[in-house]
Amino acid sequence: MVTFQFVPYQDIETLTSAKRINKLMNIVKSDRIVIMEGRLRKEEEADLIEITMEEIGSRFRGIELSVIYPDKTKLDALQKLRGMFASFLLGNRQGLTIIGPASIVKRIEKDPDKIELFTKDTVNLPRNRSKRKNK
Repeated sequence: MVTFQFVPYQDIETLTSAKRINKLMNIVKSDRIVIMEGRLRKEEEADLIEITMEEIGSRFRGIELSVIYPDKTKLDALQKLRGMFASFLLGNRQGLTIIGPASIVKRIEKDPDKIELFTKDTVNLPRNRSKRKNK
């Protein structure tokens, strides 16, 4: 079973970078896929990847990370101005960040129309076949 955890921007906007990264790492280490409103700053993404590399071991295999941004190329000048103003007031709420444990997420692919998250088979249980004896 795959478990997703939504993290609203309000839950992380007041946290320091270290606490923000720690919160996300704790979620991922508990084998849940994070869907976060907004995005991390570039420095925070780099720190997250660095911390992940340091913590890779037999129990934690790393993360898969993808950030989806709104397509701003199709906006007119007024829409771009509104977007800049909203970003100034609200912070990095635009976009969506997906972070998952590498033990579960094989890869994340994105294009303008969809996001595909491919998972690995985490459990290969043998099928329980009961055989009846003929009397």
